[in-house]
Amino acid sequence: MVFTFYTMTLLGKVIKKTIEIGEKIPKLNRNQGAFKKQAKVLRSLMKKAQFTAFGEHYKFAQILHEKNLVKAFAQNIPVHDYNSMFKNWWYRSLNGEPFVTWPGPVQYFALSSGTSEASSKHIPVTKDMLKAIRRVGVRQILSTAHFNLPEDHFSKGVLMIGGSTHLNYNGTYFEGDLSGITTGNIPFWFQFFYKPGPRIARHADWATKLDEMVLNAKNWDIGIICGVPAWVQILLEKIIAYYKVKTIHDIWPNLRIYVSGGVAISPYVHSFEKLTASPLIFIDTYLASEGYIAYQNHQDIGGPMQLVTDNGIYFEFVPFTDDNFDEEGNLKPNPQTLTINQVDEDKEYAILLSTCAGAWRYLIGDVIKFTSVDNAEIVIAGRTKHFLSLCGEHLSVDNMNKALSLACTEMNIEINEYCVFGIKHQSLFAHKWYVATDEKIDTEILKQKIDAHLKVLNDDYRVERISALKDIFVEALPHQLFIDFLIRTKRKVGPQTKFPRVLKGKTLDEWNAFLKEKGYNQ
Repeated sequence: MVFTFYTMTLLGKVIKKTIEIGEKIPKLNRNQGAFKKQAKVLRSLMKKAQFTAFGEHYKFAQILHEKNLVKAFAQNIPVHDYNSMFKNWWYRSLNGEPFVTWPGPVQYFALSSGTSEASSKHIPVTKDMLKAIRRVGVRQILSTAHFNLPEDHFSKGVLMIGGSTHLNYNGTYFEGDLSGITTGNIPFWFQFFYKPGPRIARHADWATKLDEMVLNAKNWDIGIICGVPAWVQILLEKIIAYYKVKTIHDIWPNLRIYVSGGVAISPYVHSFEKLTASPLIFIDTYLASEGYIAYQNHQDIGGPMQLVTDNGIYFEFVPFTDDNFDEEGNLKPNPQTLTINQVDEDKEYAILLSTCAGAWRYLIGDVIKFTSVDNAEIVIAGRTKHFLSLCGEHLSVDNMNKALSLACTEMNIEINEYCVFGIKHQSLFAHKWYVATDEKIDTEILKQKIDAHLKVLNDDYRVERISALKDIFVEALPHQLFIDFLIRTKRKVGPQTKFPRVLKGKTLDEWNAFLKEKGYNQ
């Protein structure tokens, strides 16, 4: 124990000194030469993958000799979504075949949000990608230099709340949450700081892991917490209640930083303020199953993140317009694609990734905006499709359509229109459904069936229904109400006009005002 204490203290001093030295090195404009960095990344990726099945099929070796590599790459390699990438290529890696889209076999697959075709996506995670993720993690630590943190902060524990490190193994590959994969591959030196430790981290059952963390909380000196906001909030509330204290700082007085990921932190800030005695520094990260895309390097709640342009990911940007996407958010054939030197600020772009995990011109599904082109700073604007994700449930319209269709079939009823939005409920969240029907239906049974089917269709939804997503509510309304709302808001209604499935922002406000005007309770 004494050895561990002095080791952590020494490492803390080293980290602090490294950060201070890094701050003294003159800094160039962060995006100076960003396009050159990206072109270099692309060339490196293609060189390494030229002898894979994908690289040989698309003639990487020839393209590498083109004078304008970036242009030749975009002209010769098609854009992929998950279905096309998996059905044509990744399934071979999943079966153990090496050198499919990246050199060597793929040892890990991250399970991501469900689709209409499958419960979960299998995203390859290569050794090169794990190294790239670690490099960005170190950069983010170094970026805290200007936070004016005391030296002893860097000797405190880092609590990482994520998926189980006990991954499923089928004899060919391991699969699990990306957080579980990355945590199981943390550097040796970081193990001195890492909590909840390997034993608790292996628990696959979230309730068991939660109870273990609560019981051990008093033995830890936590300075940083990392995790999805809803899970972190639940843990802090349970610790406070179990030890009968006023705030989490009564247990962890040195807690200063919360690193958020998965969903925006802004809606949770007020709740966290009630659980703490002193303000936390909130830092957003953009770590997807496909790679570490961006991170926040300054204290600005909900502020922009730094796009990582030189670390194993080549970015392209598709203007999120009707020219490139249909009404359901599906990418149209031959979309316009831009490089980082061609984008504008405050315009929405869907991201394409080519990565050191073997994704090529891959539509990740997120929509971003550049807040600063010069500094390559971005914010996440939403999803290409209408996803509902209050706390990490990542519920897609495909999921909703299928769940409702199955429920209606089982109940022998017909519902053609519906809408869904998120609400605050019991200090956390719930979903509110409005369905259009002119017949008398049992909304409680419909609710139960929709909920049950969504748990099967979407792994993230199932997990959140036992944590932050406390309930769902279903209310039936006359079908004509939906039509009247479309007429009022769209003015011109035709066979292609569709009722928005997920209501947010201005549309949600208009819908609630419309229902109130018509005499329906909220």
